[in-house]
Amino acid sequence: MKFTSQQIADLINGKIEGDKNILVNKFSKIEDAQTNSLSFLANPKYASYIYKTKASVVLVNSSFVPSLPLPKTLTLIRVENAYESLAELLRYYDNLQQRPQGIEQPVFIHESAEIGKSVYIGAFSYISEGVIINDNAQIHSNTYIGKSSSIGENTVLYSGVKIYQNTLLGNNCVIHSNAVIGSDGFGFAPNKDNEYTKVSQIGNVVIRDHVEIGANTTIDRATIGSTVINKGVKIDNLVQIAHNVEIGDNTVIAAQTGIAGSSKIDRDVMIGGQVGISGHLKISKGTKIAAQSGITKSILKENSILQGTPAFDSNKYKRSFILFRNFPQLKKEIEKIQSELYMNKK
Repeated sequence: MKFTSQQIADLINGKIEGDKNILVNKFSKIEDAQTNSLSFLANPKYASYIYKTKASVVLVNSSFVPSLPLPKTLTLIRVENAYESLAELLRYYDNLQQRPQGIEQPVFIHESAEIGKSVYIGAFSYISEGVIINDNAQIHSNTYIGKSSSIGENTVLYSGVKIYQNTLLGNNCVIHSNAVIGSDGFGFAPNKDNEYTKVSQIGNVVIRDHVEIGANTTIDRATIGSTVINKGVKIDNLVQIAHNVEIGDNTVIAAQTGIAGSSKIDRDVMIGGQVGISGHLKISKGTKIAAQSGITKSILKENSILQGTPAFDSNKYKRSFILFRNFPQLKKEIEKIQSELYMNKK
């Protein structure tokens, strides 16, 4: 598909500087873009590439002021936020792609399952007793949906997703390949002989609208009640969310994070990669947690920025790290002073 710079600008309410009729047919990163491609500049770290890019069209922020001459073949489209405009264009382009339709064979669909309009079900999928799949949902191949589960409108389950029984998925969600939703919580009770008896997990998982869950992520069902992922939450690949956890609206969780049972995370929280959060904690609204941090106690102050293990204020952590990095030199200086003191005593 080909688009003119004018067509692109009209879609994102941009202002053109250059050739309004120049054609583009692909997206490219600005550092390795080729002719007839569309790129963008949002991060100042990449600003140097715009002066030598081969891209035909580049999205830039309205505030962008070039410090060097731009390529004569380059057309700019100025927008309020280049990254948001790129995301909008990518969504538009993705929607133009032909979506799969119909029910492939072989599949198993229980006679009691309810299948809405314009639903796609890929080959080798298994739809259990009492399942409800609402209009325009996409169930890709080799997917399992356990009994009495519900899949919302326009929700997409990619190949290999496993949905355990009684799971409720909202509208406009995306679940990527091999995610497991509703597996047993990690519940075992030691007896007098220090043997572990399994605690049955009879709850479920509830996922609200507009949630995206990455590949190979696991979300455990509640022991009693529900594990809840609220509206607009975005979860990366390889994340573990334990039983009875609650995640607030618009929270973002990066890869390899683990959240232990019954922790409550408020809305608008940002969690970096490889973060560990202990069980039965509360994380307040707007908290930001740096990658590889360990949260061992509740964070009650809203909009906190935390780093380290155990995590504490990020600015204090950075100052402390400067001292830590200098410990070898400090050790040498202390040993030198101790040696001089010892010699003086003699």
